[in-house]
Amino acid sequence: MPFQLIDRDQAENSVPLVLATKGTADQAISELGGVAENWLTARDFKPGAGKHVLIPGADGELSAVLVIVDDQPDIWSLSGLSKSLPDNAYHLECGLLTDLSEHDLQALVTGWAIGTYRFDRYKSIDAPTARLVWPDGVYRQRVEQMAGATSMVRDLINTPAEDMGPGALADAAKALAADHGAECKVTTGTDLLDDNLPMIHAVGRAADRAPRLIDLTWGNEDHPKVTLVGKGVCFDSGGLDIKPASGMELMKKDMGGAANVLGLAKLVMGGNLPVRLRVLVPAVENAVSGNAFRPGDVLPSRKGLTVEIGNTDAEGRLILADALALAAEEEPDLLIDMATLTGAARVAVGTELAAFMTDDEDIAAALNECGAAQADPVWRLPLWQPYLKMMKSDVADLNNAGSGRFAGATTAGLFLKEFVDGAGSWVHFDIMGYNSSARPGRPKGGEAMGMRTLDAYLRKRYGAR
Repeated sequence: MPFQLIDRDQAENSVPLVLATKGTADQAISELGGVAENWLTARDFKPGAGKHVLIPGADGELSAVLVIVDDQPDIWSLSGLSKSLPDNAYHLECGLLTDLSEHDLQALVTGWAIGTYRFDRYKSIDAPTARLVWPDGVYRQRVEQMAGATSMVRDLINTPAEDMGPGALADAAKALAADHGAECKVTTGTDLLDDNLPMIHAVGRAADRAPRLIDLTWGNEDHPKVTLVGKGVCFDSGGLDIKPASGMELMKKDMGGAANVLGLAKLVMGGNLPVRLRVLVPAVENAVSGNAFRPGDVLPSRKGLTVEIGNTDAEGRLILADALALAAEEEPDLLIDMATLTGAARVAVGTELAAFMTDDEDIAAALNECGAAQADPVWRLPLWQPYLKMMKSDVADLNNAGSGRFAGATTAGLFLKEFVDGAGSWVHFDIMGYNSSARPGRPKGGEAMGMRTLDAYLRKRYGAR
């Protein structure tokens, strides 16, 4: 029973989930009959979006659930219900939502499915027992693909670094590739130097678990090239510029960019999108030991630019730079990177928005539109080219940390921009990848951010078969 969704013939005496808005709640209550009216009046029920109430019948058994949704329901409108309803089968009654579109219905059911997620690898957690009957008109495969990709992203991020190091992340990519007939090559340790990926090696060489580059390819080579690059820092101690304990508390999530591009790849391949997909994940642990890279070191890069290390805790942009340079050599039609890159982006947009940067105005507009439609909000930050001067070095072509305390997200983006020559269009995502607190359908912990937006954009740009 994937995601607590069942066929109608598996549901005996399913209970209606009556969906209404605040404005149509009175009509819904009236149509439910006198017992419901008396029950709700006795409890002084005041309808508001996000509320639901169990309604008994004359025999005292559950007869219906009234669910109040926004005037424009979205993917989160039903996402908390599977864990809050009694053990039973339910079916949707949406007659009072007169403007409900097929897209809206698809989103409602997808939200239900996403809301069944739980991370129980280390602790027993009760599974939801409420089951929803598949409504007519819903594309089941897409619901299962989206919920499956979201669960995969969350699982990868939630798993502690002890069990989700560079090797385990590579194993997850290999398993994904095997599921979809893709190829997956992994370059490990000093082989990175042989393959001219010196900054990935430098960042990860101090850890017991060797750094590596994960390289997944899928699709027809004649189709447009789409390349995804994800930051895979499986744990970030800060290196020799070591973080305080409070700064390391959530650093298992520093591979959230890698998790999100793997989730997006799962959607692209599962949807059989007509693209030639490549996914590059530099996977490292930024550790401290005698051979750790140091502040003041000057590193060579794949592109040939030299980089002075102003701060070893600005390591994500280093590994991304080598991967982006490799990706750009193929001249992809579209190059997208995702990373939990800067605290500055969180200061700018908070933890619930995925910040992005691009010089392509058409893509920027389309991403904003797709984000709103998918209830997966994104927000554009500037790539203000004059700020590149803040990344200058007296001894190298660039400094990885730059000068000053301002515009940290933008300067990080500008640093990466120096390595993407050759790509048709480039988009950089700087995401949180984590829910700091729980909301319906979004438990505290790892999260897919920007993934649904990018999936919708790719389907719009390239068309789905």
